[in-house]
Amino acid sequence: MATERRTRGAAARGSAWKELLGSYLLHHRKTARDSAERLWRAPVASLMTWLVMGIALALPVGLLLLLTSLQGVSAGWESTARVTVYLDQSATTDDLSRLRAEVASRPDVTDVTVITKDEALKEFRASSGLADALDYLDENPLPHTLLLTPDESIRNQIGMQKLMVALEDLKDVARVQVDLGWLQRLNTITDLLGRGVWALGLLLAAAVILVIGNTIRLAIENRRDEILVAKLVGGTDAFVRRPFLYTGIWYGLGGGIVAFILLQLTLWWMSGPVQRLASLYRSEFELSGLSWDGTLGLLTVSVLLGWMGAWLAVKRHLEVIEPNQIEARGTAG
Repeated sequence: MATERRTRGAAARGSAWKELLGSYLLHHRKTARDSAERLWRAPVASLMTWLVMGIALALPVGLLLLLTSLQGVSAGWESTARVTVYLDQSATTDDLSRLRAEVASRPDVTDVTVITKDEALKEFRASSGLADALDYLDENPLPHTLLLTPDESIRNQIGMQKLMVALEDLKDVARVQVDLGWLQRLNTITDLLGRGVWALGLLLAAAVILVIGNTIRLAIENRRDEILVAKLVGGTDAFVRRPFLYTGIWYGLGGGIVAFILLQLTLWWMSGPVQRLASLYRSEFELSGLSWDGTLGLLTVSVLLGWMGAWLAVKRHLEVIEPNQIEARGTAG
């Protein structure tokens, strides 16, 4: 009998918890639906709020996408960065072979390409259009050349400087040219712009929170009497707060969708001119849009900003609304 009573008691407690959880979730669904319906009943005001959020979110995200595209292109250029080693004019092919073997054995060099003076002159003759003038030369003025591909671990200012100094000390080396300096300056500029975009994004995120907070504040003032009645009959702060938090979530979700639409339209509008400009410079640069993960991240951030703005507004303004205000109004009447 005791075992049976314990079994029935456990079943009753489990059923009560399920009923309580079901009621809790049902209230959340109803509150979320009612909050969405309130926004749809005021389409102009809701659309204006969504547009403000969408523009504020699309601006930093669009700039980040542009910087990501630039960094991707510069990474491709950096992967093909070369160090050019010019030999003395008096260096022979034996000196060239010896120097090539010596350079190729270095751990900070991954590849070495040899260009003899005859090959260099042939290429220059074909590309310069000065073939007739070159025929008057008594000897080849171009030196033997080595093209080095440095290891990725040293593709920075300090590592390339050390490699350059080491190569200049080698015998029969006349000059070492590193074409990575301009790329480092480009990376520095993009890093600086990236920090500026993040700062702008934080400022605009704060602006979004303020916009949502002000909108929720107006909604609280419009429903002040409803809130007073709910508290008077025993409604908790969490119960009263819930509709406004869902309103903030819907505002955030709508703002994220508007930002995504604005980004896609801007990308479509600019892709043609960007491709034509890139083709003129024989570049593979192209604007990259949001991936699925990026889109999900944008919507998540926008929802969180909407919820945060609503939570701050509710926390600040809901606590001052108490049922004793009804008594005060009645006494004043």
